[in-house]
Amino acid sequence: MNSSESGRLPYPPVEPYASGHLEVDEPHRIYWETSGNPQGVPVVFLHGGPGGGTLPAHRRFFDPAHYRIILFDQRGAGRSLPKAEIGANTTAHLVADMERLREFLGVEQWLLFGGSWGTTLALAYGQAHPQRCLGFILRGIFLGTAREIRWFVHDMRAVHPEAWRDFSGFLPPKERADLLAGYRNRLNSEDPEVHLPAARAWARYEARASTLLPNPELVQGMEREPLALARLEAHYMAHALFLEEGQLLRGMDAIRQLPAILVQGRYDMVCPMAAADELARAWPEAYYEVVPDAGHSAFEPGTLRALAGAVEAFKQLLPLAAEAPQQQPPKAKRPRRRGTPKSQPAAQPPDDGKAAHPGSAPAGAENPTMREEGKSRRRGSRGSRKKPKEDAAKTSNSTQQEI
Repeated sequence: MNSSESGRLPYPPVEPYASGHLEVDEPHRIYWETSGNPQGVPVVFLHGGPGGGTLPAHRRFFDPAHYRIILFDQRGAGRSLPKAEIGANTTAHLVADMERLREFLGVEQWLLFGGSWGTTLALAYGQAHPQRCLGFILRGIFLGTAREIRWFVHDMRAVHPEAWRDFSGFLPPKERADLLAGYRNRLNSEDPEVHLPAARAWARYEARASTLLPNPELVQGMEREPLALARLEAHYMAHALFLEEGQLLRGMDAIRQLPAILVQGRYDMVCPMAAADELARAWPEAYYEVVPDAGHSAFEPGTLRALAGAVEAFKQLLPLAAEAPQQQPPKAKRPRRRGTPKSQPAAQPPDDGKAAHPGSAPAGAENPTMREEGKSRRRGSRGSRKKPKEDAAKTSNSTQQEI
């Protein structure tokens, strides 16, 4: 649900050319910003949590010459006000906020880029408003099912017993029968001496499970401002993410015709791979890439490469009008069971084989809907494009919110 790691991002820092707060329902005002090319392809970044918030590093996933980069903090998160507010804060509220923001910014359609909880919100929004979506880049899939919530609260002890013991042991023995209720009661307290220690314990538990290898800097970063993340995650989990069980998989017919790239770390312990596998089976038209040496964090090297390749692939699928005026964004049509919809131009993968265009595998891959990074690589293929040059600057150690 959250992750942070010092890693290399595809593009150098960029500053917003516009920002502000958009009034939605009382008492909420959501922070938004736009950077990159004002005439570029709109892409909206959906942060994790719920409650995670956006950071300047999140702009750097996207080529600022090609994309109009839209970041916003969901209700109660980041710079949105009031901070850590759970009233009038549900999945339906966030979907409605996205529509209000889209209209406010004058965006007709946008590409959705989400990680962890951001994948949940992207799917919920897309199924409610498919005509507004150009496509999806989703990393660390979370479908909001009872099984996934139980895994996070209880069953993750199978892999991280020490972290889970600390997490459960924070509560007094009489409150441990229902860990989620025990934490929620403390997190919702108005007394900082009650809610802050609980928030730090929750964030520490999540951080310790978010990367393949231990990352003490991540743990420290997530403990600095933990309240919005912990309070909102507990709030949403206690209400089953405000979704019906299995709702997102049942709703896939609404968006199956749209291009999508799914990226999943094989050893993701926060959002285990079973959910990504289920989504890929329900969405065979999507391109599904498993990163074999990654956990949950978007900033682990293999995952970062896969995301950079996905963003590059969509640059070819969604060219700027000046580059290819004859090509139009993908339109909704009857879904095809396999391969790329015939009307979609095939985007070439980068020449290191790290990503392919949505809906089809790179040449040489055995499975048209799933590839594991490091296998079936395409080398020196004609028409391939190089990945954007990675900036040498590393991300800061501040918290990168991802679910």
